[in-house]
Amino acid sequence: MMITPGPARLDEMIQARFEQSAGVPNAFFSQEVDKIAQACWSMAKRFHQGGRLIAFGNGPCATDAQHVAVEFVHPVIVGKRALPALALTNDSAFLSGRKDQPGPAFDRQLSLLARPQDMALAISPGSDEENLLRALAFAKEKGLLTLGLTGAGSEVMAEAGLDYCFMVPSRDGFLIQETHEILYHILWELVHVFFEHEGMLI
Repeated sequence: MMITPGPARLDEMIQARFEQSAGVPNAFFSQEVDKIAQACWSMAKRFHQGGRLIAFGNGPCATDAQHVAVEFVHPVIVGKRALPALALTNDSAFLSGRKDQPGPAFDRQLSLLARPQDMALAISPGSDEENLLRALAFAKEKGLLTLGLTGAGSEVMAEAGLDYCFMVPSRDGFLIQETHEILYHILWELVHVFFEHEGMLI
C-alpha cells in the first residue's frame, strides 16, 4: 500500500524546493556576474568576426545544447538578429555510428566543422565526462573560445583552462539544469546588448 504525504507535508516539500530553486541561482549569479558579462562580450566579438556557437552535451544536456542553438538562430524577441549556432547533438547519424568509445565523439565533429573564430560550449550536469573534456581540449588547441556549463563535482572541467567555466554550486541535477537554462538565456540577451553597441566589438 502506497502512503502519500498529507497536505501539510506537501506544503513543506514545495516550500523547501522553491527555496532551493531560488537560492541556488541567486548564489550563483551573485558570484559570477562579472564573468558572465565578460563571457558575453567575448562571444559577441566572436559572432561579430563571423564565428559560430557550437554546443554539445550528453544525455539530458543534449537537449540543452539544442535549446541554446535554437535561441541564437531563432530569436524570440522581435528585432533581434539571428546568430549562427548549431548543436552537435542534432547529428543523429554521426552520433549513432560511433561505437569505438564511450559517449559521442564531439571532438571528431569539431575537427570536421569548427573554425578558429568559433565558440565551443559544453554543458554537463556536474560530472567530468571524458568526451566533453576531449572536445574542449581540442577546441582550445584550435583557438576556439571555450565555455563550460557544469555543476559541483566537475573539478577537472573547472581546472581545464577554459576561457569561461561556470559551475553551479549544487549537486542536484534539477537545480543545475534550471540555473544553466537561466544562464544561457542571459548569455543570449547580453550578446545582443553588445551588438547594439558595436563599437565595443572592434
